[in-house]
Amino acid sequence: MKPAVFFATPRKLPKVTALAGRVVVLDIAFAADGTGASFDKITGHFIAGLGDRLARWVDHHDHELHQRYASDPRFVLFTKQQHGACPELVTPALVQDTGPVDTVVCHDDLDGIYSAAKWLLEGREPYEGADADARAVDTRTGTCSRVGQWMDRALRGQHRDERLRRDVLGYLVGGLRDPDARGRIDDAADAFALHEERAERLAERYVLQGSLAIVDATGFVEREGHYDKTLVLLLGQKRAKVSMVFDDQTVTFAAAFDSGVDLLALLGIQGGMPTRVSVPRTRLDEAIKRVREGISKR
Repeated sequence: MKPAVFFATPRKLPKVTALAGRVVVLDIAFAADGTGASFDKITGHFIAGLGDRLARWVDHHDHELHQRYASDPRFVLFTKQQHGACPELVTPALVQDTGPVDTVVCHDDLDGIYSAAKWLLEGREPYEGADADARAVDTRTGTCSRVGQWMDRALRGQHRDERLRRDVLGYLVGGLRDPDARGRIDDAADAFALHEERAERLAERYVLQGSLAIVDATGFVEREGHYDKTLVLLLGQKRAKVSMVFDDQTVTFAAAFDSGVDLLALLGIQGGMPTRVSVPRTRLDEAIKRVREGISKR
């Protein structure tokens, strides 16, 4: 019997009581403190709750608390600079060494779903080049195949759709042959076009402050609908070294994967991705000042 699969995020993990037997966790970063989350309350609590039932934790996101688990062989932890995507860490040897598991918990994005598919396929790629596609999507560098682009657009177009995630996972594990799943993925990919158009409109409002491009998205969703924040940030990076989008709740900064910018250090945050960081809107002015000053010193 195949393991049950749960989709999650670093700040929203499933209840331990809902997870059966031995559990493997894939592409779930340790919680960072940028938006009020904390390792102890979320990640640490989850790990403690699983106890000996935790079979593996495989991840590639930066966090200073990785060192805490360096001597625990269940934890396969790297930085994003070391491994740009998680699926490449899911090898046949790792799956075999881990042994049978009853539950897989994976990040709910493409990188996480591809990782889960590889685990269910005992470490094999669901299609040739899938690892490279996951890396291209997660780092926004390199070239992604048509299949990878299609999957990425679908998941970004319907990023909250649980059924779509299961369609994508099943389609991958099933050898890309299910016509019904393919149709639903096609529909979701088509829907992304609207998010893309809105993102491009929003990006026209960027304002430059030195090496920082800033756009105010307050009220944009209510007025015009959901947009793809990743695309907005990428478009901002064409204008400045660091891009920033803020709304009435959150401020998000981003820099290129290979930029060398460490936003975590600039903003005094523990854990997370050094090139993409979110903080509460209450930190808006202070965060802009710290990032601008930090970039100017480089």
